[in-house]
Amino acid sequence: MTTSADQRTAAIGFIVCLGVVSLFADMTYEGAHSIIGPFLQGLGATAFQVALVAGVGEMLGAGLRFFSGQLADRTHAYWSITFLGYALNVVAVPALAFAGNWQIAAVLVIAERTGKALRGPARDVLLSGATEEVGHGWGFGLHSMMDQIGAVIGPLLMVAAVARSHSFGPAFLWLVVPALATLVALTTARLLHPSRGVAAAESSTAQVLPRVFWIYVAAAGLLAFGTMDFPFLAYHFQSARVATAIQIPLLYSGAMAVNGLTALLFGRMFDRYGLTALAFGILISLFALPLGFLGGLTAAITAVALWATGLGVADACLRAGIARVVSMNKRGSAFGIFNGVYGVMWFLGSLSMGLLYSQRLTAMVALGMGAQLLAALVFFRLRTKL
Repeated sequence: MTTSADQRTAAIGFIVCLGVVSLFADMTYEGAHSIIGPFLQGLGATAFQVALVAGVGEMLGAGLRFFSGQLADRTHAYWSITFLGYALNVVAVPALAFAGNWQIAAVLVIAERTGKALRGPARDVLLSGATEEVGHGWGFGLHSMMDQIGAVIGPLLMVAAVARSHSFGPAFLWLVVPALATLVALTTARLLHPSRGVAAAESSTAQVLPRVFWIYVAAAGLLAFGTMDFPFLAYHFQSARVATAIQIPLLYSGAMAVNGLTALLFGRMFDRYGLTALAFGILISLFALPLGFLGGLTAAITAVALWATGLGVADACLRAGIARVVSMNKRGSAFGIFNGVYGVMWFLGSLSMGLLYSQRLTAMVALGMGAQLLAALVFFRLRTKL
């Protein structure tokens, strides 16, 4: 007979397996992400165009999750959908090496985001089944920490690639290996844990998404609106000569290390303190905007650390909150709706910041800080309902 200790051990093992998958996937994507801003700039893109590409990529990458989440709930084909989404990494990211202009590069960036949109809800449903047995905050935090190990290694790989070729384009070819390793790791996870996903498919009890879920999603949208994307921040660093081409991926690598550590820390805090931990993390991270855009190199380093803290808090806490209030059979749709709103609001925030960047920099900073502060207040008000 399987004991609760055995179930917990198996659940942790499954979370680690999917964490290895995400480790390789993030080596691929975050390695590319760390140099996308200056890469697009080198291809002739303006600050607004960089912000637009980042915003559209995030909007589609998250907005399309609404449909992939519905698909996951209806078909229960969690593994197949996850495989297909990760497979797009193998094609889109290395192909950036052959992009002849910023428009082609933008299409490839969006293609990679589409793959992430496809796999996200299905993978999160698989994960949430395991986090039921270990604590949602800690489980998602553990996965995020492993995810960020890859996000640290990927940019460091780009540092070596850029230093060797003195160009951003050829560096993307180095990412073929982790892209292929992602699919190998995912296949291994499926073989080692064949029963995962079956329990979710057997659940048939109907459920209407609760009112608190919609308020929660609205607050997450405000947070997304006020959060800057790293390519835009990196564009500013290079344009304002705050950091060099080599320093930018190093900064991003350090940010991903902070992201992973804070995800694990705030995941634990979420299991104990709930949404109070999320609100507190947002209050820390919102100061990344003034430091990043209004200061020098020291302020920029601090800003990147605070920005990464905000990402870690969001990675661990936002999905855990949804898993607390939505049953398994509706989580694909719930994760899809959440990410859809998050992506659209991220796009609108990126668009607004891109437009304000060259006109009124202080207004851009105030807009982002205000949106994040309002999100923190809403989450704090919801603390007794989750």
